[in-house]
Amino acid sequence: MSTRPIRTLVRPAFANPASAVYLGLVGAAVATAALEPLFTDRPDASLIWVWPLFLTFPASGVLLLLGDVARGGEGSGWFLVTSIVVAAVLQSLALGAALRALRGRRRKPTAA
Repeated sequence: MSTRPIRTLVRPAFANPASAVYLGLVGAAVATAALEPLFTDRPDASLIWVWPLFLTFPASGVLLLLGDVARGGEGSGWFLVTSIVVAAVLQSLALGAALRALRGRRRKPTAA
């Protein structure tokens, strides 16, 4: 079995600096949001989950909308976190592909 298709998807999603920084920011935002209830007892502590949603916005918004439609409007915390993780990986893949395309365009010699 060839691992080439898997490597083709994994490399742009995780193995470049732009994707690594993006996934690090999303991971830090999710970790901060998950640990917030341990350190504070404010009634508005759940609003911290807005930051991971902002960082993963277009994809997480679509995933949450599709999930609401599929589940009949019943959302859960686990679905929110799963949507954020899937959206972050999808956007990291898109960021890596865009970076790869820009690098390829720069390396290609231009006709004079």
